[in-house]
Amino acid sequence: MTEDYVTKASLKVDRQFAEWLEHLLKRADLDPESFWEEAALFLNRHHATNDGLLRERNDFQLMHDQLSSNETDNLDEYRSFLASSGYLEEKRDRVTVQTNNLDDEICRQAGPQLVVPVNNERYALNAANARWGSLYDSLYGTDVIPETEGRDKGSSYNPKRGDAVIAYSKGLLDEWVPLEGASHKEVEGYRINDGVLEGRVNDRWLSLKEKDQFVGYSGDDEKPASILLVHHRMHIDLLFDEEHPIGKTDPAGMKDIELEGATTVIADFEDSVAAVDAEDKRDVYQKWHELIEGSLTAEFQKLEKRIIRRLNEDRPYKDKQGNPFQMKGRSLLLVRNVGHLMRTDLIRFEDGSEAYEGMIDGLVTALIGKLDIEGKGKVQNSLSGSIYIVKPKMHGSKEAAFTNALFTDIEDLLKLERHTIKVGVMDEERRTSLNLTNCIEEVKDRIFFINTGFLDRTGDEIHTSFKLGPMIRKGDMKHSAWLTGYERSNVLNGLKTKLHEQGQIGKGMWAMPDEMKQMVDQKIGHLHAGGNTAWVPSPTAAVLHAIHYHQADIDSIQASLLESLEEQTNEMLTIPIEKKPAWTEDEIREELENNAQGILGYVVRWVEHGVGCSKVPDIHGTGLMEDRATLRISSQHMANWLYHGIVTEEQIKNVMKKMAKLVDRQNEADPDYKPMNGRYEESEAFQAALELVLKGQDQPSGYTEPILHRRRKQYKQKQSQGVKM
Repeated sequence: MTEDYVTKASLKVDRQFAEWLEHLLKRADLDPESFWEEAALFLNRHHATNDGLLRERNDFQLMHDQLSSNETDNLDEYRSFLASSGYLEEKRDRVTVQTNNLDDEICRQAGPQLVVPVNNERYALNAANARWGSLYDSLYGTDVIPETEGRDKGSSYNPKRGDAVIAYSKGLLDEWVPLEGASHKEVEGYRINDGVLEGRVNDRWLSLKEKDQFVGYSGDDEKPASILLVHHRMHIDLLFDEEHPIGKTDPAGMKDIELEGATTVIADFEDSVAAVDAEDKRDVYQKWHELIEGSLTAEFQKLEKRIIRRLNEDRPYKDKQGNPFQMKGRSLLLVRNVGHLMRTDLIRFEDGSEAYEGMIDGLVTALIGKLDIEGKGKVQNSLSGSIYIVKPKMHGSKEAAFTNALFTDIEDLLKLERHTIKVGVMDEERRTSLNLTNCIEEVKDRIFFINTGFLDRTGDEIHTSFKLGPMIRKGDMKHSAWLTGYERSNVLNGLKTKLHEQGQIGKGMWAMPDEMKQMVDQKIGHLHAGGNTAWVPSPTAAVLHAIHYHQADIDSIQASLLESLEEQTNEMLTIPIEKKPAWTEDEIREELENNAQGILGYVVRWVEHGVGCSKVPDIHGTGLMEDRATLRISSQHMANWLYHGIVTEEQIKNVMKKMAKLVDRQNEADPDYKPMNGRYEESEAFQAALELVLKGQDQPSGYTEPILHRRRKQYKQKQSQGVKM
């Protein structure tokens, strides 16, 4: 170990990490020696506080483990008990968000949000470039346009399908940016006439009903190459080229319509990333630095052609008077650090113990952000001088206050102005949900984001009330009282604290990346529920979800909800246990198999391939986006049923073996895949999946990281030693 580490102040630091970080420090005009002295003080000073907060989590869990269902049935008595213990905090009044210096993508625009594993170069670049996307391509390549009446995709361009795409798209233009007295489908040409956009229909030149929706163009006044429009603060770019295969068939020469899609992107260090040691963390940090400074590239093969992908340039336009201006070509990048739980061998204390990973994440991402806001990269992410860090898995207001203290000290250490570092609060733990207003107050000067999500929040709901009874079936959770109350409460707290006026109220992921018709039909519900951003699984999904931000007036919706939503604490405390389980053997088997298959399909890629997020076929073959949050639900649900005798350990083991065979078949086309069937004892992935269930009750807050990290490290060690697996 000694040769891999160097001494920095009182710390033992991974040698390669130290060298890389010191290069960045010098670029930021910071003295490395002074930095390490202060970093050592920072890590030592906050270590005990972090330990104490984790002990408090455990104490609250022990408290819940001693409750009976009779004690939680009476909601008034249950609330009183939680309040007396400090679990349910006294709600603070008149909390108002006071965050300043936010970029427009955060405080003005409502739009889709992508979450992407930062250490996958191709995905990260695709996400950052998803600020703009082709509406034509997104419709043509998905099931939004049905493959009926000769409109199938086929292996080459189908004009019938293309016509349906164009008709659908121009119909949207008629809704969002209508012309006076005609449809965009009828236009034979567009021009800019004395600063006014006009379309020609039957030798008549017609302007937009709302002339101010025209904001810019490129090319000639009489024959523009593009026309930039705005609706609900989201932009639409009409592209023209009469030589293009599509443009030459269009009466106006229009070849495409591009929509502003993912206005923000969360580059993830956490749930969608498998980073378990110093080597992995170095890669994560380096990829984030390269992405935000604009030097990241990805090379790959597509249709026998070698492609190099880079970040998009900004988009040049002229305003109505012909003066040049630019629109950002990239999404605003946010970064999700890890939570307070895990430690890393990247930095050790003098006694050899590991430092908390989240603290190091904060230091490194803030340093990289400092370089960005000082304009030392090829591109600049934040134009307002802010660093956006999303902080997950916080439990209650004390942990939010701890995060605020960490960021305050990091700002001082890096010589940043106060509240340069902004924080996104992931409302995904029960104690945070119940005390969200207080959590917001602790970070009121730097908060820019809250969000809800069925996934992690459900895992915490199960684990918190683990011993109270068997949980209802996983599918039924989505319609339970606690979940509905949680979603409404999150929005109400965001609105009451005025976060929506200068920040984001986010909604969860659409988990089926191939089911875009369903998404277009359903995901507008996230806006009607009060979200001004929501997660999508791909750039294509971002373009299609952008349609919803044109269809719904989020300002009006949020104003209405502020008047109609009511306090939801009782609903959130309605625990989703089945009082009198009467499931049939088939229902139990179906639940077990669904959970086991999802666990194995995800874990085998995590442990043996280092893939933290991927599209995993479910038991019926439907591709679902899986990450540690979905794993937490499934493993906790099975563990809960095991504890309450709904299933036996033997049933768990048998169903795992049965589903391992199915997962093997689903992955048989992958040449790097190692089957689990027949090698259950030696398969780290299979044993990890089994351990997540059989020891699920003992995992801190039901989190999967401790087991996954240990198993992944063991797998990597075997690989390095040449052990046959």
